[in-house]
Amino acid sequence: STGAVKMQPKAEELKFVTKNDGYVHIHPSSVNYQTRHFESPYLVYHEKVKTSRVFIRDCSMVSVYPLVLLGGGQVHMQLLRGDFVISLDDGWIRFVAASHQVAELVKELRSELDQLLQDKIRNPSMDLCMCPRGSRIIAMIVKLVTTQ
Repeated sequence: STGAVKMQPKAEELKFVTKNDGYVHIHPSSVNYQTRHFESPYLVYHEKVKTSRVFIRDCSMVSVYPLVLLGGGQVHMQLLRGDFVISLDDGWIRFVAASHQVAELVKELRSELDQLLQDKIRNPSMDLCMCPRGSRIIAMIVKLVTTQ
């Protein structure tokens, strides 16, 4: 009388997709093997092995905005069917931004963060939290990540 209840997948049924390998599974020895639900669909991993199938180990869930701000590749934004889509890695990773302003903010923050990190590499003694530009960029990133 109450209808069907959606069940979480079993650990061995849970799979993810990588650009080069297609479907991968979390290795049974991984601490995340028994995790049946992740808040974000994205994982980062350290090691990938192929035995009976392709497995990832040492993985952690990552939310969308940290992935965009700290992940590799260029950030692109486009309007698709009324939604502002932010893409990474030549469009392989895509998601819809909350608004045009958020999409523009994310793209600009990524560019500013990349430049700030380049400055830090050139000048390792630079204190990112004490310089006005660095502290503003970091504060904006914290605000974005904690409010969106």
